Amino acid sequence: MPFTLKKIKAIKDKKLSLFLLQDLKINHRNAQRYASKGRIFDENMQAIKPSDKIPGEHIFMAVFEGISRGLKPLIEFEDFAIFDKPTHLMVHPISKSTPYSLLDEIRFHFGENANLIHRIDAETSGLVIVGKNKKSEKILKDMFEDKKYHKSYLAIVEGEIKEEITIDKRLEKEGKKIGVRMKAGDSGKESCTIIKPLKYNVKNDTTLVEALPLTGRQHQIRVHLYSIGHRIIGDPIYGVKDDIAEEYLNKTLDKKIREEETKSHRLWLHANYLEFTYKNITYKIKSKNKEILKELGF
Repeated sequence: MPFTLKKIKAIKDKKLSLFLLQDLKINHRNAQRYASKGRIFDENMQAIKPSDKIPGEHIFMAVFEGISRGLKPLIEFEDFAIFDKPTHLMVHPISKSTPYSLLDEIRFHFGENANLIHRIDAETSGLVIVGKNKKSEKILKDMFEDKKYHKSYLAIVEGEIKEEITIDKRLEKEGKKIGVRMKAGDSGKESCTIIKPLKYNVKNDTTLVEALPLTGRQHQIRVHLYSIGHRIIGDPIYGVKDDIAEEYLNKTLDKKIREEETKSHRLWLHANYLEFTYKNITYKIKSKNKEILKELGF
């Protein structure tokens, strides 16, 4: 998401914070964010502080402007929309140099007040909810915190799973070399995932499963499945050597080596279904992305 420098007609000698709030109608939170991060400049390209008086007739603001690569919402309503995110796409930029993320499409389609309600990993494909305004964003995010969503994922895992399994293991940081890696055990935060086998592939010794996370911990489905000996195909963090995981996280892992070590070019985890009630209406949304089924030959 690139920065764009916008030239804005200003009121000379007016306090910057008041100009942003009163004249540009930027809310207090965003006004403080723009100014405190050094994104507002005078005509000599010197950063201006919120308490400064505007020295000239114009100011310049460095703002993020979303770009589009053709990804459109799966479905759109008055207050929110849902994207069917492809794999290998980050939902949010990790730095100013990130060239493109789902947030680009969100801001491109719905403006700067639109935002993600929740996140999924870059390689996890599937459904992501977007609030189109600040009010709906807060309501929908609070619903997530209160666990008022029913979510279902599809995953392709190593080995055969014959019966439904409830994995009730606590999760915590592994605390070793790979900082993002979690581990399942008796300590940490309570976590529960229900795993339902759907189809077994004898040829590849893999099982297509439905995963229903009853809690929302980091890497929960991945860690829980790995903890019972059924790692998700393509996982570059769990079930691989530390140096492979580290190279993956540093974006230096060779694609061929990645496929040899993890058995795929991607993590085969897909956010397939969402159900929730918003303003007394119940929404049931299913992904139209069939890539995971094609991988199994369905």
